[in-house]
Amino acid sequence: MELYQDLSQIPSSIIDRVPETHNAELMREYIAYLRVEKGLRPLSCEAYKRDLLQFAEFVEGENKLLVSAGHAEVSGFLAHLGNHGVESRSAARKLSCLRGFYRWLLLDKRIERDPTINLDSPASWKVLPKSLAPSEVNDMLERAGVAADHSEADAIALRDCAILELLYAGGLRVSELTGLNVADLSLDAGRIMVRGKGDKERIVPLGRPAVEAIEKYLAQGRPALQKRRTSGAPFKPAFGLSGSKLFLSVRGEPLTRQWIWHLVKSTNCHASPHMLRHSCATHMVEHGADLRTVQTLLGHADIATTQVYTHLALGRLKAVHRQHHPRAKRAVE
Repeated sequence: MELYQDLSQIPSSIIDRVPETHNAELMREYIAYLRVEKGLRPLSCEAYKRDLLQFAEFVEGENKLLVSAGHAEVSGFLAHLGNHGVESRSAARKLSCLRGFYRWLLLDKRIERDPTINLDSPASWKVLPKSLAPSEVNDMLERAGVAADHSEADAIALRDCAILELLYAGGLRVSELTGLNVADLSLDAGRIMVRGKGDKERIVPLGRPAVEAIEKYLAQGRPALQKRRTSGAPFKPAFGLSGSKLFLSVRGEPLTRQWIWHLVKSTNCHASPHMLRHSCATHMVEHGADLRTVQTLLGHADIATTQVYTHLALGRLKAVHRQHHPRAKRAVE
């Protein structure tokens, strides 16, 4: 991740696109704080900016400023979101953004009281994350593996197989996968180092199929893709890290998040990269993994985020109960 020594180095795409309102300067300062002090990635900063802009527009409609908004304005904003059909998860994310913003203002002594205190967060995870059945994941991986094992398999088939295996084996986010460098691999130990949200690093273990797919891609696929690089300039890895990006495009450039989505969709039209992440966690819980282990694997800051997978696994628990418990069997007959 690229580090900025002062606010002037931050890309204009992150800060300068905030509209000129009474609250613009305050929001620019906060976004700069998130980028420089908290180390958040550009996409996260963009999301915070959108949420703050939406709240700023709401309070301006109430003839207020961000620094003068109180409990009533924040409550009214949440009610406004609910009245316009915003999902509870999205509303909870916006409230979390406001809590961080007003905590920053309070610590900076720009306000005397946090207006988000004693506000109940909208029910989160009301819509459970969708996951694939083990048979669906196996079908995706088997088809990718057959293509990669073919005697005439090209670099693209080897790369795609490694990507799908890694998404499911490690439960990676798309941004984490595209950010991987060759130097992050420790295949002899069966693990990789991943940089997640807030640039937090974690070690993710991999199974034998994923390790073998990556090894084959590194040996036969990636060198061929490197040779296709159109520019004669040497590759400079993003974020100032040593090494170069692990997964490359047909032109030898780092893959984009959008392309990873396209790859997964082309393999299974009902799937998505994040669905493979959910599937990884769900299948682990169904096979007896404890929540702390799953939390560590996925890089969740709060175990409450991981607890949703107990609800997903509950369906399998009920099915096993109906199948094997004498009274449960009798009840459904």
